[in-house]
Amino acid sequence: MRTSDFHYELPEELIASRPLEERAASRMMVIHRDTGKIEHRMFRDFPGYQRSGDLLMLNNTRVIPARLFSDDGKIELLCLDRLSPLEWRCLVRPGKKMREGKTVVVGGITGTVTQVFENGDRLIRWDAPVDLDQHGHLALPHYMKREDELADRERYQTVFAKEEGAIAAPTAGLHFTPELLAGLPHDFLTLHVGVGTFRPVQVDTPEEHVMHSERYALKAETARRINAAERVIAVGTTVTRVLEHLGRREAEGGKRLLEKDQQGETDIFIYPPHEFRVIGGLLTNFHLPESTLIMLVSAFAGRELVLEAYREAVRERYRFFSYGDCMLLV
Repeated sequence: MRTSDFHYELPEELIASRPLEERAASRMMVIHRDTGKIEHRMFRDFPGYQRSGDLLMLNNTRVIPARLFSDDGKIELLCLDRLSPLEWRCLVRPGKKMREGKTVVVGGITGTVTQVFENGDRLIRWDAPVDLDQHGHLALPHYMKREDELADRERYQTVFAKEEGAIAAPTAGLHFTPELLAGLPHDFLTLHVGVGTFRPVQVDTPEEHVMHSERYALKAETARRINAAERVIAVGTTVTRVLEHLGRREAEGGKRLLEKDQQGETDIFIYPPHEFRVIGGLLTNFHLPESTLIMLVSAFAGRELVLEAYREAVRERYRFFSYGDCMLLV
């Protein structure tokens, strides 16, 4: 299996650079894995595909405005991980100007590069806490080809976002409204979506790709609900990765998940073939060609069926990527 096996042609005009006015107004393609049947519905129809015993699992991470620019406009920083109130691990451009000991000023606050990591990230220690809400920008995906706007602070965020720390939104959750969610049995885990979500697969075979690591947390009560559910519907690839990571690592005695508070990091890379231990359904947006995300979806529903669905989505003029439409795989 090669990376190019997950390619499809996408007209650029189908890439959604802005959200719809109403969250639940998205279209929803429904894929039945057992029969290969494909339906074209609206996201408002989503509750009709839930059955007794289902549990909807969502990611309650909150996107932070992690993109900063120096006061002189010469340096761009993406704050990846807050190690302490004054220390951030950052992606810096241009990196050549920011060697160890060099400084950068943001909002009048000076940061000093105290370490250069092997992958090029910088550890920056600030003289005082940087106010991201005042000086930060959302790191919108490059394919939107625009800078963030004030409206993105609300729309590039799920209505249930709570735990701060994500660089990018768990976009499958963007379609939900509080009213729609209130009528569905659901629970939350946390996975802080990192910069790796933007990084393409740059090797010819998926097995050679090094997956990025992301922090997660799952409560004991949530694990008990997952174990008791007849079917778990994952909202997004981030939820899928956490549940399958825990299911693979901790399954024992017939239990899918250990019933305790769990937190850590996962770098699980799901691609065909993969034995899914926890999830029985998946709601997700349409993903970039040859990405790790389309590989995950292909592992769940079969590569040929997924690529057929993507070709049909192009023919039917669905909206693609973060602010686009969604598909439900059952």
